[in-house]
Amino acid sequence: MGQYLLAIDQGTTSSRAIVFDRGGNICGVGQKEFTQFYPHDGWVEHDPEEIWETTVASCRAAIDAAGLRADQLSGIGITNQRETTLLWERDSGKAVYPAIVWQDRRTAKACAELKAQGVEQMVTRRTGLLLDPYFTGSKLAWLLDNVPGARKRAEAGELAFGTVDSFLLWRLTGGQSHATDATNASRTLLFNIHTQQWDDELLELLRIPRAILPEVKNTCDDFGTTDAALLGASLPVAALIGDQQAATVGQACFTPGMAKSTYGTGCFLVLNTGDQAMVSSNRLLTTVAYRINDKVCYALEGSIFVAGAAVQWLRDGLQLIKSAAETQQLAESVTSSDGVYLVPAFTGLGAPYWDPDARGAILGLTRDSSAAHIARATLESVCYQTRDLIEAMRGDGADFNDIRVDGGMVINDWLVQRLADMLGCCCERPQVTETTALGAAYMAGLHLGVYADLEEIAALWQSEKAFNPKMAESDRERRYHGWKNAVARVRSQS
Repeated sequence: MGQYLLAIDQGTTSSRAIVFDRGGNICGVGQKEFTQFYPHDGWVEHDPEEIWETTVASCRAAIDAAGLRADQLSGIGITNQRETTLLWERDSGKAVYPAIVWQDRRTAKACAELKAQGVEQMVTRRTGLLLDPYFTGSKLAWLLDNVPGARKRAEAGELAFGTVDSFLLWRLTGGQSHATDATNASRTLLFNIHTQQWDDELLELLRIPRAILPEVKNTCDDFGTTDAALLGASLPVAALIGDQQAATVGQACFTPGMAKSTYGTGCFLVLNTGDQAMVSSNRLLTTVAYRINDKVCYALEGSIFVAGAAVQWLRDGLQLIKSAAETQQLAESVTSSDGVYLVPAFTGLGAPYWDPDARGAILGLTRDSSAAHIARATLESVCYQTRDLIEAMRGDGADFNDIRVDGGMVINDWLVQRLADMLGCCCERPQVTETTALGAAYMAGLHLGVYADLEEIAALWQSEKAFNPKMAESDRERRYHGWKNAVARVRSQS
């Protein structure tokens, strides 16, 4: 058996595949962007066929780029944009409606109605989550209620539900495997994270028929084998893991108290809490970090909906820049943001506010404000939002001295330094910043015997650069106070 692993990283704006060797080094990459659809205010959708086609094309490209044949790979690990919801026909594998993306807010009213019934405390106690449109359950309920005939067909066992991992697994195995893992299940509002089972009371609350649910397995497990015609050989799928949990694994945050923060479309800060499902009093989420051999490792998570997506908006919406890389040069071209704050609440605000009705704003503009000030404020908004999460975690009693950072945005040195300045702690960037894909590969390798244990994987992690805070505390607090005022003004308009 070869020592190469294929990681499928199906993200929010692109599908990516990476071949890693046993040492966690990148051997070949394939990536394809796909279309974002915004049919109404607060709605975000993807075309399931485009997700599938870009995934297969990326896999083929990565294997080619690595100079390998598919039969030289040990197996596949899949990581995915979490909470994005699909419903498809068991017979054809075709989705009955576009994928409803995790950012989508169409179920805000339904979630508010459930909250009014006084059930949120029960839901949180069982799932670790809040009643928010972000999570899968209310999206699935919407599909069953709004796609003609869907509920009747679902109850008859004709339809299958899944997050993106399940959908890809179904397609890769030719409909032979309908499964998910505990990390993805823990984001659905339907899964009891303490019993590790789909919860009958939650299913009844959201009116979800059990017949459409996938089997929940360990994060690294036997998920079936791929159709040989797809990639040139039949390969075992040995891991499924949600993207933020995958990054936690890729950053080797295996010890309670270790934390990572990923900067992609959104920003997600995950703190390992070991076998303790820590309950937050500051509206953070309790989630499954991974489940290996039926042993659960829990985490505390803070979710920011818009990070890299704000830079994308500068490029595609405002057309202030031609590429994301320009933001560093623009930010460095001015000595400060000159009182300008961007609150990127384009699809509401995530933790710790959980305000689905908040909308974005640029505040503090004067005649002297330029594209450079707005670009700098955009990058700083990511740092301020991360500080919001840190404050919430510390309020819950969490204690950590440094953070491992990753994701597409952290190639920007200016941003990571500003992050360290705003957080007042060391931010370490790893040698391999593709930690989400790497985590999926590690989990697959663990199941396939490429790695003996988590300790062997942890030994592979290497720091590329450590960023220590340079900003005076008084300056840090003054700027953060300005951010809090800006957020308050956005929320007062909701």
